[in-house]
Amino acid sequence: MTTPSARKPRATSKASTRKTTATRTSKTSTTAPRDDHPETPQAAETSPVVVTSDAPLVTAPDLKKRDLINAVVARSGVKKRDAKPAIEAALAILGSALSEGRDLNLPPLGKVKVQRQKKIAQGQVVTIRLRQKDEDITDAPDPLAQAAE
Repeated sequence: MTTPSARKPRATSKASTRKTTATRTSKTSTTAPRDDHPETPQAAETSPVVVTSDAPLVTAPDLKKRDLINAVVARSGVKKRDAKPAIEAALAILGSALSEGRDLNLPPLGKVKVQRQKKIAQGQVVTIRLRQKDEDITDAPDPLAQAAE
């Protein structure tokens, strides 16, 4: 029985060229890890780096459908009974488009891209990415024409 480390002897001559292969062995260190002392001049010159998170802070409560309808009525001046069915229809269309995996390009809101979808027992989880321009969306001109009176 031969072991993997046992090799056959080779015949060598001056005219023959030999191919050598390097074998890698893992070296395990038995010494303790190097301890950097804070007294060294190099360690004293470096200062700690403070990492800040770019996550936005949520300062307002969630926008509910009732709040959305009230805001649309206040901004547009239409009656609540006229705005409610239109908003519910728009939300249904947006929800079905996102569940189908379609991307949305809605200029005041931004571009919505579906990243992942996962079906669960109660429904599905849709992970999206929303890209907005740097300008404030409330300062944008109203894309709807004024109602004729």
